[in-house]
Amino acid sequence: MMHKPSQQVAKHFREVFFGGNWTVSNFKDQLSGVSWTQATTKHSDLNTIATLTYHIGYYVSVALKVYQGEELNSKDELSFTHPTIESQEDWEAMVKEILDNAEKLAGSIEQLPDDQLSEDFTDPKYGSYYRNMHGIIEHTYYHLGQIALLKKLV
Repeated sequence: MMHKPSQQVAKHFREVFFGGNWTVSNFKDQLSGVSWTQATTKHSDLNTIATLTYHIGYYVSVALKVYQGEELNSKDELSFTHPTIESQEDWEAMVKEILDNAEKLAGSIEQLPDDQLSEDFTDPKYGSYYRNMHGIIEHTYYHLGQIALLKKLV
């Protein structure tokens, strides 16, 4: 059965967050069982698991807002500044919000007309919708590798 390109992009996006991909690494599984103290433990001059998690989620939330009709409004320097995490509940709420946003974004990608994949993502300087969604996927895998290593260190 032939799948629409937007459905394929949404599938690939879901896999990095929820599993079923070739790498056998995904956001949900990497963070499963990570305590808030592990997530906030600083090792050397590296970012914490919590900071990287928030950073990943920041770009998902920004893209989701664009799909919901809002203007692109993001600043890279804000992507590493997460709310204080003082409990397991705080940590789990942050992870849940990111996963919820990832699912909403995947659903929005699925509904995208295929010809819109090649259109500008709000402005020509940001490239196409296709490029941006795959950029978020690649970016997430990159930071998942860091999270996996930090889990071993903390």
